Amino acid sequence: MSVNNIMQQALAKQWLALPGTLKAHYNDKANTDIGMLTIEYPVWMQLFLNVLHMMGALLNRKGNQIQASVVKEMKGNVQHWSRTITFDDGKKVYFKSHWTYAGNNKLIEYVNPVLGLCMSVEVMDNVLHYHGEYYVIKLGKLMLRVPEWLLLGHTTIEEKEVDSGHFMMDFRLQHPLFGQIYRYSGKFTTVVN
Repeated sequence: MSVNNIMQQALAKQWLALPGTLKAHYNDKANTDIGMLTIEYPVWMQLFLNVLHMMGALLNRKGNQIQASVVKEMKGNVQHWSRTITFDDGKKVYFKSHWTYAGNNKLIEYVNPVLGLCMSVEVMDNVLHYHGEYYVIKLGKLMLRVPEWLLLGHTTIEEKEVDSGHFMMDFRLQHPLFGQIYRYSGKFTTVVN
C-alpha cells in the first residue's frame, strides 16, 4: 500500500473490494477525471451558494451535462483536487480542495485553509459510500468540530463503476429542515497525467 494513497488508507481492507475504475480514480499518481456534471439546487439557495463559493466551497451555478475535469495530485500526504467546470456559454467555474487522512475510515476535505468536512468511507455492494461526520474549523493547531446540522446538513456521496472505463458519482446535501438543498452528479473517466 502506498503511504500517500489517502482513500486506500481510509478503506483499509475494503480497498480490495473497490472496483478498478474507482481504484484508478483514487490513485496517488497525478491523474485527471473527465466527464459531464449536472448541478441542481433550489433557487432560494443561490445567494447562500454565492457566499460559499467565495469561501471556496461548492459550485454556485446550475447546469445539466456540463463539461467537467478534475485534476488530482499528491503533495506530501495531502491530495489536491482542482475542478474546472465549463458551461455551454464558455464560462469556466473553478472549485479547489485538498484532502487529508483523518485516521480509521475518515478523511477531511478542506475547501480553504480553515474550513473542511470530515467524512467516513465504506464499500458496500461494490459502491463507495461517503457519510458526512462533521465540519471542521481549523485555527492553527486547534481543530473545532461543528455538527453537520448546524450548517448545510448531512453530506452523502456514492460512487460506482459503470463499466471498465467509467464511474458515476452522486453528491447530495440533505438539510434536516429543508430537505435536499444541493446535488451534483455525473459520469467520468480517469486519465493518468
